[in-house]
Amino acid sequence: MSSDQPDARPTYLYPAGPAVIVDPYSSGALYAPALTAAGVPVVAVLSAPQPPEVYAASYRPHDFAETVVVTGDTGPAVTRLRELRPRCVLPGTESGVEVADAIAPLVVPERANVPGLAAARRHKGEMAAAVRRAGLPVPAQLCTADPDEVARWLVASGLTGRDLVIKPPKSAGTDGVTRVRAGGDWRAAFFGLLGTRNQLGIPNDRVLVQEYVSGDEYVVDTFSHDGRHTVADVCRYRKIDNGGHMAVYESMDWLPPDAPEVTEVVAYARAVLDAVGLRFGAAHTEIMRTPDGCRLIEVAARPHGGGHPRFCRVATGDSQLDRAVRHLTGGTVPTGYTLRRHVRVVFLISRAAGTVTNAEILDGVHTVPSLLHASIGVRTGDRIEVTTDLFGSLDLGFAVLAHEDPAVVEADHRRIRQLEGGLRVRPADDDRRTGVARR
Repeated sequence: MSSDQPDARPTYLYPAGPAVIVDPYSSGALYAPALTAAGVPVVAVLSAPQPPEVYAASYRPHDFAETVVVTGDTGPAVTRLRELRPRCVLPGTESGVEVADAIAPLVVPERANVPGLAAARRHKGEMAAAVRRAGLPVPAQLCTADPDEVARWLVASGLTGRDLVIKPPKSAGTDGVTRVRAGGDWRAAFFGLLGTRNQLGIPNDRVLVQEYVSGDEYVVDTFSHDGRHTVADVCRYRKIDNGGHMAVYESMDWLPPDAPEVTEVVAYARAVLDAVGLRFGAAHTEIMRTPDGCRLIEVAARPHGGGHPRFCRVATGDSQLDRAVRHLTGGTVPTGYTLRRHVRVVFLISRAAGTVTNAEILDGVHTVPSLLHASIGVRTGDRIEVTTDLFGSLDLGFAVLAHEDPAVVEADHRRIRQLEGGLRVRPADDDRRTGVARR
């Protein structure tokens, strides 16, 4: 159950300046308390005056000694940060990746990612192209604003009449990811995204069209320094189709490092991180393990979101954030990890839109024996949507289960689904017309 070799390299002595976190939202909000507890001051850089709505609740401005707002030109922020002599510049979440990548080479070049590959760390089309250039297999895909180009590409690629995935090139949390089944109308999905804004407020000026690949999906969470990628955990996702929506999260399990597939997916993830030029910081690499081998879903140059580091500590005794803190304060970072407890996240799923009439049935989630944490976001009288993406799952609710016996976790998972199945949703008149309700 262990893969925990120490890093034998000499420790770099960092300056005594602050750590800078760009967009300290979602799991990135956990950097500040962890660093502060270790005696490291923390400065926030915001990529916009206000956080995106989906992250607003996680922002804690009082955790920071200073806040610098970037309004287009990064020059003033770079000038101020040079005065502070920070020890690092790290993105807290997806919306901060580009600004962090722009600032770090100018402020802390010895702890920056490869500048010429910055687009490959954020734009899914550029990402796949960089990984392909490195000789790694990726799903066939095209990023374009021209539907005629898509039609020609489908013919040339032999994908006509095959299942496809349509998604925004700069989204997060499976926002906008759509599966078009064989023979379906890919143009409707294409135009449904083109010209809209994703949940981070970024315009979808192009759309990514991709071959659909199937298999088991994994995520490899890493902390890198000096180009060396240490593995904090490996998890396996289970996703389901919910009506016409693909990539809806059902559950996520932490895997032991000696699980048969871990060696393969870790090797592929490390090669992907090299290909996109990631040399310093946390990363979150999602991989589909197909019958033909590993294929990249995407890599995010930031910590695993949704509060994952807190739950990872229970599973492994460590996390990406803890590794960052240890490295920045002269500690040793292991290259692998040890699984201490079986941990699973169970995501609630809404299969109908309308008004909830008996949310109290979900109180039973709090009684399952292996419960570590529950976040239930729905009450009687709330109007809810059909779950379409990870943001919707987190809004509705989830439970984190942890136990030494995996059979207990399995039983509690089944019990949560039974409770969820008893949730009653009364369609409103507008729900019957549109199939959508908002809360």
